[in-house]
Amino acid sequence: MALVIFEDEHLLVIDKPAGINTHSPSPFAGEGIYEWLKNREPRWANLAIIHRLDKETSGVMVFGKTTLANRSLTKQFSDRTVHKKYILATDRAVKFNELKAESVLVRAGEKYISRPDHAGGERAETVFRKLKSSDGSKNIFVEAEPITGKTHQIRAHAAAHGFPILGDALYGGTAAPQVFLHASELSFEHPATGKVIAFSRPPNFEEESRLALRATLIEPDLIVAADVRRRIRSLTGEIRLLTSAATISKTNAYRLIHGAADGWPGWYVERLGDFLLSQSESPQSVVSSSQERRGTAAHPEPGAAFDGARMARSVLECGGPPPLCAELHPAQHEILEKLLRKFSLRGAHHKILKRRVGQISSRDASPQFVLGEVAPDPFLISENGIQFALSFNEGYSVGLFLDQRENRRRFLTHYIAPNFSVAAACDRRGTAENQRRSQTAATSEGAIEVLNAFSYTCGFSVCAAKAGATVTSLDLSKKYLEWGKRNFVLNEIDPARHEFIFGDAFDWMKRLAKKQRQFDVIILDPPTFSQSKEQGTFRVEKDFGKLVSVALPLLKSGGILFASTNAANWKPEDFLETIYNATNRAKRKILQQHYVPQPPDFPISREEPGYLKTVWLKIS
Repeated sequence: MALVIFEDEHLLVIDKPAGINTHSPSPFAGEGIYEWLKNREPRWANLAIIHRLDKETSGVMVFGKTTLANRSLTKQFSDRTVHKKYILATDRAVKFNELKAESVLVRAGEKYISRPDHAGGERAETVFRKLKSSDGSKNIFVEAEPITGKTHQIRAHAAAHGFPILGDALYGGTAAPQVFLHASELSFEHPATGKVIAFSRPPNFEEESRLALRATLIEPDLIVAADVRRRIRSLTGEIRLLTSAATISKTNAYRLIHGAADGWPGWYVERLGDFLLSQSESPQSVVSSSQERRGTAAHPEPGAAFDGARMARSVLECGGPPPLCAELHPAQHEILEKLLRKFSLRGAHHKILKRRVGQISSRDASPQFVLGEVAPDPFLISENGIQFALSFNEGYSVGLFLDQRENRRRFLTHYIAPNFSVAAACDRRGTAENQRRSQTAATSEGAIEVLNAFSYTCGFSVCAAKAGATVTSLDLSKKYLEWGKRNFVLNEIDPARHEFIFGDAFDWMKRLAKKQRQFDVIILDPPTFSQSKEQGTFRVEKDFGKLVSVALPLLKSGGILFASTNAANWKPEDFLETIYNATNRAKRKILQQHYVPQPPDFPISREEPGYLKTVWLKIS
């Protein structure tokens, strides 16, 4: 799905998907679209927020890229010369062709209540026009034109006049899988030319919003299509477009259902290339009262091919286990079948999430076949254009942790965040040269040296090597190191030009320090719990500080420490404090820091709190 509608040196116009905030509500929450954009592409490092859309509202947004654009757009919004139109759907009677709603909006808890003008306060004004339905449903579509720009203005006015938006439960709308509100049109004067430019995108209420979010942000189209580029030139004259030569990489591995955040407590489904991996804690854990709050069956969305929240209710009515997999309910089978059809996939497997994996055999811990074809061993997936081999026959873990996809991309592109680059931090002889270095120069003099201390199947190592680094991969498992070497070969990287060390991370980092080895980048992404003969039991919350202390002597001055943990009960503040304390004890100084939350296909919500914590640190 296309994310970028228009871009030039002053402006970025996007089609924001529903389900993501305009900006992050807190430092450790998931990224908003603003943070996602700034941290994705160097050319978007200086974006400025000009206006906002609610989390569950999709549609056209503009960001400023220059001081000129920011000043001009801010003034136009303030002067109310920007023209905006929205489209909403409602299942209530709409008895007008056109309605002008005028009131004062007063905050009451999480929502706003419409009050008469004499109540005092700033006035809000919206014009509504009834549209003809074109989707064959009983829903009525209404165009909304906000004259003012108050928070929740359209939602509050629609509810106050008896036609709350479908899915907008906060304002009395009938429960549905999403809020049926879309910003369809936006027009304003171009900051540089003064010409009026207009952008529009029709709503896509037929697509399940959470799948649309993943389609837009996991494999984003960051290029403006050629026909659109021609139209842009006609509107903006000589303004130069910056995206004509970009290349889009491919990804076919991501999470489709993330537990309670997607209406299915305790159930997680991932697309892994041509196959699905379903995971659950137990058959009973997939239903909770959140389905009744979020969702559904009373009013299915028009034309929807996939509605997890609605189907979750049917789990309550299931009388017995399905014939193919005793851990799954028939409703879950139906969801998997629909996903297989939707994405033209070959088969699905399922595994039970277990807390004590070491106490069960590899065979019992491996995912079990459920639907379609049995996955071959191994099978391949693609992530940001990199190939990885996965297996459903090697035990509990299948070979790649999808929640680290964006961090692996950072190793590929060298771009961590605005003004924070792997190349700039590590190549003290010039960033431009280092950013141009290709994989073929991995062993040349001056290549970035990376230590991946808990390398597993070498996902980070492959990406760093592909971008030109010389990588030392360290792991306690020979099997996983050999798996990692195969991943190197899959991506046309010669493993012989890199180092693979079998052994305990604590022990080997001390050995490397004695040999006076140093690295530009050190990756610390340990398991939550592990055991080795050399060090005994490792528990991440207790021992992470010791791990940082052992790693720091190996880190060059100005080098980058990448630290990560998936310990769900460890607060981000405590995780960071542990790293700060270890750094201070080593008399090192943190020069730059960027905290990274979970990616958008692992959404954070009250029902499904965040668990992954990662931070990039440049250390003197």
